[in-house]
Amino acid sequence: MTAKLGSAFPNRRSVLGGMAAGSGLLAAAGAFPGFVQAQSSAPIKLGFQLHRTGIGASYGRWYQRTTQAALKLLNETGGINGRPVEVVFEDDGTDPARGAEVVGKLATQHGCDAIFGPLFSHVVIGSAPRAGELKIPYLVCSEGYHVASGMLNRWTLQPGITDVKAQVRAMAPWVTANLGKKVTMIFPDYAFGHDHRDFFTQAVKEQGGEVIAHLAIPPTETSFTRYMPQIPAETEVLYHVMVGPAVLTFVKELGEFYGNGPRPEIFGFIDSLEAVNLASPGLEFLEGTHFWEGHCRNQQPDASVDETFYRAAVGVDATGASLADARDISTYSHMFSTWETLFVIKAGMEAAGYQGPKDRQSFVEAIEAMTTLPASRAHPQGDKIFNGKTHQVFGHQSISKVTGGQLMRVYQTSIAQGQYPDAVDYTQQSF
Repeated sequence: MTAKLGSAFPNRRSVLGGMAAGSGLLAAAGAFPGFVQAQSSAPIKLGFQLHRTGIGASYGRWYQRTTQAALKLLNETGGINGRPVEVVFEDDGTDPARGAEVVGKLATQHGCDAIFGPLFSHVVIGSAPRAGELKIPYLVCSEGYHVASGMLNRWTLQPGITDVKAQVRAMAPWVTANLGKKVTMIFPDYAFGHDHRDFFTQAVKEQGGEVIAHLAIPPTETSFTRYMPQIPAETEVLYHVMVGPAVLTFVKELGEFYGNGPRPEIFGFIDSLEAVNLASPGLEFLEGTHFWEGHCRNQQPDASVDETFYRAAVGVDATGASLADARDISTYSHMFSTWETLFVIKAGMEAAGYQGPKDRQSFVEAIEAMTTLPASRAHPQGDKIFNGKTHQVFGHQSISKVTGGQLMRVYQTSIAQGQYPDAVDYTQQSF
């Protein structure tokens, strides 16, 4: 099945005008000319497992804003099956145990039809079993290999963003060909970081290179100076991916460690700088270094109409900063996943003729039947291919270079470069 949403949308001017008029999550059904059912039709209620607090708070803030913008557009264009859609946000504290509690609350107390939104992999791993117990669709906006590995359950899907294994497999050939073959990795010491460690090490080896050191950092660390001397002198490429509120401290201390002296080529995942202004004092050393981006923070010269529309709709300028406050930098590389996941939910529910909880299984099966997700307003990050057996989507990756203080894309991978053999077939598992 092809999930394609484009022609049903109103023009950009009318939508943005409506967005400026108010920020409420849901207006009366009668306010939307696309609705075909009566105003008394009950809304479809979706739960959003939000990292409002904890180490994922910077992501959570922008995940909520992006979802609100997507929801407004969704309702202005007819909702789902002619019914308005409501999203209930619940904070999980970026904590696995609390995450499972939030899943239960959204399903039982709020009566949500499906749940989506969590990013941090340890939270997803801790929460997915509860979704399976409750038999409620759980669509995660994470990047870990946990979904495609088969360790979760048939109710858990990742249709809005690629996983780490796909990302690093796609980019390793470029990194080893252009930056160097002796790599030192710095990564957070939990599931997300372990995926980087395992899959990038393997991918570099396949390209004739070698990861000569692994530096695992506790995710709650607030200073990193004691780790820097552990970087081997023979390192040609320093690969870093850090998360949490101390990311600015990490990159500043990395710059202080190398100073103006010789240093290896530096390749980072933008996670180390999400929500951080590149113009922040102490980051000048990043000029000329490279980053992975899932969705380019700086608007690129060849930006599509759909990307331009999305950027305006979520309230972000051409540099990735909030239109309301230039000091507020978006988590642009990841937050598109919530927008795209919401429109996958729409496509899946409409394909399944979804009316209520009795149709949850049909909804999951409808998503499993999806294959091509074309670039569109529903998918502004670009074309994707969904693998229904592994419940994982595959898309393009970008490598950007810091040039004049801006992130400019120098390479974009193909979808095929990130694909890998299936490790599971969820469609053969029972519900």
